[in-house]
Amino acid sequence: MISLLSKTLITHSPSLLRVASPFTHFQYILLNSAPARAMASLSSQSILHLKLDPLTGNSEWVIIREHDTEEEEETVGNSNKNLLATTTYLDMLNDSTRNRAFRDAIEKTITKPCHVLDIGAGTGLLSMMAARAMSAGDSSNPNSNGIVTACESYLPMVKLMRKVLHLNGMGRNINLINKRSDELRVGVDISSRAEVLVSEILDSELLGEGLIPSLQNAHDMLLVENPVTVPYKATIYAQLVESKFLWKLHDLYNNEAKASDGIHLVPNGSDTILRVKLQQHPMHCDAISKDIKLLSEPFKTFEFDFWKRPDSHGETELLIEAIDGGRVHAVVSWWMLQLDREGTIFYSTAPRWIDLPTNMGTGTWCDHWKQCVWFLPGEGVIVGKGERLPLHAAHTDTSVFYTLAMEHTEMRQNKFTANDFHLTLPPERIATYGDSKWRSSMLTALTNAFQGRVQPLCVVADDSIFLTVAAAHVSKTAHIISLFPGLREGGAQYLKTVADANGFTADRVNVFLDKKCLTLHDTNQKKVDLLIGEPYFYRYDGMLPWQNLRFWKIRTMLDALLSDDALIMPCKATLKACAMSLPDLWNSRRCLSKIEGFDHSVVNTTLGACGELPPPHESPFLASFIWQCGEIKELSERFTIMEFDFSKTITSHFGEVQVEFTAPGICHGFALWIDWVIDAKNDVVLSTGPDQRHRKQGVKLLAQPVAVSTHGSTEGQCHSAVIQASFDPANGELTIKHGFS
Repeated sequence: MISLLSKTLITHSPSLLRVASPFTHFQYILLNSAPARAMASLSSQSILHLKLDPLTGNSEWVIIREHDTEEEEETVGNSNKNLLATTTYLDMLNDSTRNRAFRDAIEKTITKPCHVLDIGAGTGLLSMMAARAMSAGDSSNPNSNGIVTACESYLPMVKLMRKVLHLNGMGRNINLINKRSDELRVGVDISSRAEVLVSEILDSELLGEGLIPSLQNAHDMLLVENPVTVPYKATIYAQLVESKFLWKLHDLYNNEAKASDGIHLVPNGSDTILRVKLQQHPMHCDAISKDIKLLSEPFKTFEFDFWKRPDSHGETELLIEAIDGGRVHAVVSWWMLQLDREGTIFYSTAPRWIDLPTNMGTGTWCDHWKQCVWFLPGEGVIVGKGERLPLHAAHTDTSVFYTLAMEHTEMRQNKFTANDFHLTLPPERIATYGDSKWRSSMLTALTNAFQGRVQPLCVVADDSIFLTVAAAHVSKTAHIISLFPGLREGGAQYLKTVADANGFTADRVNVFLDKKCLTLHDTNQKKVDLLIGEPYFYRYDGMLPWQNLRFWKIRTMLDALLSDDALIMPCKATLKACAMSLPDLWNSRRCLSKIEGFDHSVVNTTLGACGELPPPHESPFLASFIWQCGEIKELSERFTIMEFDFSKTITSHFGEVQVEFTAPGICHGFALWIDWVIDAKNDVVLSTGPDQRHRKQGVKLLAQPVAVSTHGSTEGQCHSAVIQASFDPANGELTIKHGFS
């Protein structure tokens, strides 16, 4: 089904637009952009969404209106189910530790009728808790003047919240306003300033959803002096770590140097040209605890008091003592909430290696909040046990930054200026480009592809800067066209910058911008001899593995331009799968019933829950790093469901396979991925399976977990499963059906 990328303002910061879907490439857009200006012309009862076709890359803006029925939304492909089914709302609502902490703090804090403001109300859980607490605090006077104002700017969630309020008979108790909090006006939207603030607009970094601007505006415009707040305050903690795994996620320069293959994606002297975004990177650090060496005790960096107006910027200088010798590669950080004034109710996102008191730990795996990783430049900082390291921490409205300054260090201090040209890539892409084995495989396939070809025309179909540079390096006579559908101008500028260092002239490589399809005019009447790709599409990192079959769509569009002996690399792809035990992931996305006494069953189909959903609803595919999904176990061999032959144009496919279970356990679903056959003759195959920590897999969760065992063992348990899959080339949708026996 065509994916929907929401461009809706659901953060409460007035300067940012935050996306509700998992696709990070549209996470933020500036308010003065054309789509945002279009949004400004819409009524408060309508919203813009970007509809993206992953196979073509084409997109269009469509309008969702407040009073559209579900049938009307379906006609434009914009059902609420599609918009919210792969978000982390469900995971958050299944976090019982979080829910209980907020309930306890709200009931302890709100003991009498008052005006409560809930910013970022979501499904209304905190609002209903507050309304119930007021009612319990003044049971003798049910007609008291207490009121809850729930502010929620994301229209699909507003429509869902109304259903939840109605289901729980709380529609009259809560005043739901579909606006950003900075749009509320006392005397217009609300009758008076609120005495109590309850809010949970926190991301893994703490500040990324606009906590500071929201609190600033609330204290300036919406709250009384010295208000009561839940949470009461938040504290950010951090720790210095050594980890080669984390180092490889950002230091392409030094990892590339070790490859010694003559390809220079980051030439000497241009260390900033290709880098990860300078930000905190959310990650389940528990999953790499064996790859982490702790070099300091945890230390506190910043505190934010919800009950008073925060500053937009803050800085602190710390001296951190090393508890062991090593090389500091990164700063791992997390936060802790103190929800009540007295300091008896806490919630923490700390990794499990932090030994927290029982009342401070989260206890269960969750995906809506992770730890954050800040990469130190270059190869990091060498430190001896007992040495004290000066650390500078700073925060802006939405981010926290760290600098580790040393008088004697091997770390290259990169100085970034506004005029520096650079491409920003995800950490996993940087790690892939720095992987010697991966580079060797791709270079071997390219060398084989160019053999015997004189002055070939090579088209790079995707956003692979490595293949473009490597092709020019391997063949000194080839003319190369790079389509760069995502990198576009940035990719063209990058090639010009690195051309000399890689031994080719810029005129040998052309980047075609704003081209839906090449023609013979573009190729000077020459047919294409090689069509290549990894495949990798810039900003597709949050999408499902088979959506990179966009390569096949491009190959189909270029069919008339291919020579009779054209070589296509990869030549084919296989859809692979494995039965999995995924208890943490399944439990985080299971159907909701009552949450702290409030019925949420009405949200299950919209939020894409797994469980007993009414037909035709079923849980969606999730794009996930399997290795970060908590407890995991493979229960079957890895099997092939279907193959895609790129020597032919794109077409529909169907596959069926019976798989025997090879280990006993509880099956929660199937992991699916693509193996790309780069060079069939020389057996060069690049897998994106669960072993590959730099690629996401697709996960299909079962409606209900199934107990399985190997054939001939436990009676009454399933020994095998039949998997059927179909691929629709019209929209890239994969459909999976399964049965157990």
